[in-house]
Amino acid sequence: VTRFAHRGSITAFAGVDPGANQSSEREAKSVRTSKSGPPELRRTLFLVMDGLLKSMPQDDPVYQFMDKKRAEGKPYLVYMTAGANKFLRIYYGRVKEYLASLENAD
Repeated sequence: VTRFAHRGSITAFAGVDPGANQSSEREAKSVRTSKSGPPELRRTLFLVMDGLLKSMPQDDPVYQFMDKKRAEGKPYLVYMTAGANKFLRIYYGRVKEYLASLENAD
């Protein structure tokens, strides 16, 4: 986590961020994920998201977010990728808070 400047960097590294639309002539409604970074990390994230869907923890913010996207009728890969993105952003924030608390304790 310390090697990433902000939370968007970790999602970009994992490849679960929206890709860029390079065309200036048309405006895309949806763009594919960048899929940069290690495929093993994306697979692990999808396995975590699958576990969340199977266990259905009602108090988990990532599960609530994915359930909302699923209820909106989003396709499987869309809500799984969005859930992985949200999971990484929450993870990044919590680890940064923990590291900051360690620095303040010294």
